Amino acid sequence: MTLTQSTPPSSARICGESPLQCLSNSANLNPMFSIEHEFDATVITLVDEAPAPLQEDVVINSFAECITVEQFDARTNQMMKITLSPEQLRDLAAALDLPEGVYRLRRNASTP
Repeated sequence: MTLTQSTPPSSARICGESPLQCLSNSANLNPMFSIEHEFDATVITLVDEAPAPLQEDVVINSFAECITVEQFDARTNQMMKITLSPEQLRDLAAALDLPEGVYRLRRNASTP
């Protein structure tokens, strides 16, 4: 698949690098997360160990048909959940390392 940008990119960057590089270079932290393979899903838990205020753990459940992202909201005392299709997750992963703009993923001619 290839990416085509529909609008001109913004040259403004907060740290001058990609968002993932900004995050990984922002502090000398050793991120903590776990990966568990269950019967019907892979479960990834992200633990916030950044300087206070800390956020609640983020739990990502990867099922065959969808991906859920869950985090406890202490203000409402409820677990908040977002459900993504595999295609939305693919787009999110691609978007994390791109400049501002509107994009469309297109299949290469050689890709079935």
